[in-house]
Amino acid sequence: MILNLILNAIEAMSSANQATRELRVSSGNTESGDVVVAVTDSGLGLSPANLERVFDPFYTTKPGGLGMGLSICRSIIETHGGRLGVSANMPRGAVFRFSLPVNRGAFS
Repeated sequence: MILNLILNAIEAMSSANQATRELRVSSGNTESGDVVVAVTDSGLGLSPANLERVFDPFYTTKPGGLGMGLSICRSIIETHGGRLGVSANMPRGAVFRFSLPVNRGAFS
C-alpha cells in the first residue's frame, strides 16, 4: 500500500514542471491510538471533482493507468478496520493519509 502511494506521488511529481519536488512520508498516532501514515507530494495535485473519484475502480487520471491501485489500497485498509483518504496539499500536490487501528493484543 505504502509503495503504491509513494510510486503514485513520484509519478505525479515527474509530470510537474517545477524545480522543487518534495515527497514526504510521515507517521503518527491519533488521539484514539490508531496509526496514521501520510504520503505528501508537491505534484500537480487533484481537482476537487477527482478527490474521491480516485478511489473508484477503473478510474484513473494517468495515461495508461488501470485505475485499480488506489481502489485496492482502500479495500485492504478498510478490511483491516482503517480508512484511506486524500486532500489537497497547499500550495500544490496531494496528501494521501491512511489510519489503521492498533491490535494491542498482537504482541502481548
